[in-house]
Amino acid sequence: MKKTVFLGALTVAGMAAGASAAATLDDVKARGKLNCGVTTGLVGFAAPDANGKWEGFDVDFCRAVAAAVLGDANAVEFVPTTGKTRFTALASGEVDMLARNTTWTLSRDVDLKFDFVGVNYYDGQGFLVSKEMGVSSAKDLDGATVCIQTGTTTELNLADFFRANNISYEPVPIETNAEGQQQYLAGACDTYTTDASGLAATRATFENPQDHVVLPEIISKEPLGPLVRHGDNEWADIVRWTLNALISAEELGITSTNIGELSAAPGDNPEINRLLGTEGNLGEMLGLDADWAKRAIMAGGNYGEVFAKNIGESTPIALARGLNAQWKDGGLIYSPPFR
Repeated sequence: MKKTVFLGALTVAGMAAGASAAATLDDVKARGKLNCGVTTGLVGFAAPDANGKWEGFDVDFCRAVAAAVLGDANAVEFVPTTGKTRFTALASGEVDMLARNTTWTLSRDVDLKFDFVGVNYYDGQGFLVSKEMGVSSAKDLDGATVCIQTGTTTELNLADFFRANNISYEPVPIETNAEGQQQYLAGACDTYTTDASGLAATRATFENPQDHVVLPEIISKEPLGPLVRHGDNEWADIVRWTLNALISAEELGITSTNIGELSAAPGDNPEINRLLGTEGNLGEMLGLDADWAKRAIMAGGNYGEVFAKNIGESTPIALARGLNAQWKDGGLIYSPPFR
């Protein structure tokens, strides 16, 4: 089993080396659209609506990158990927970047030859159970059947947690969140485990969400973020600083409603001016024009706006900012300076 996993990693790494030889920015411009790898469907993060239009927290980031690079937030081809297929899709060049619930780990960064450009959501693994079970702690799940997505850090964390607590479980392997939801509701497993944000998103789609509860234990650190292939630093810089632009915009008070005014009449804050391209040449450094960040922010709003409209407390997902609040508000969200 270990040999199979190792060879798979080498195969993905080899593909990454080949795919990164070409300049991704040139490919995206020539194609006229961004190929963005997303989940197969996780409401609030990335899922098609009734008309087939993709929406969500991660979707809005894909659109921000497309706006920055191509000047069109809708110039995106969304490519659904599973926990197993996502890395091959990126390494082979099928997608230009991944923006989905993917945890930044050492082996993915180093062994699989990917670059995580930052963290857009600080998460942790939890457990979803029905209230009927009468379980109040994950430590009470001895002997439980557990729906678990294969090819994920969730799978490894689950084994570690049960082993550390000297309890047993029976895995019920699934490929996608939709399958996990179906199996869980059908009673094929006692509990569904994945990132706590994913559990909240899944529960929000239930007919009776109040009949289910996310247990209090968070058993891991899951820093989720966009990633690109190793070896194309110019493209990595663009994706990284697009994320930073959305984060900095919130900190600096730049919103989708006041950005036009702020860019038309530059004020006394030099960092706002640099970010919006009215001062300095940061866009040129990235191989883009001066308005790249302005377009990225206008695509869906700043980081806080994107969070609030897709997964925030006023949505069915109802996630509090928590660790994903700005650093000045006690969270971990923080951008390096634009200078």
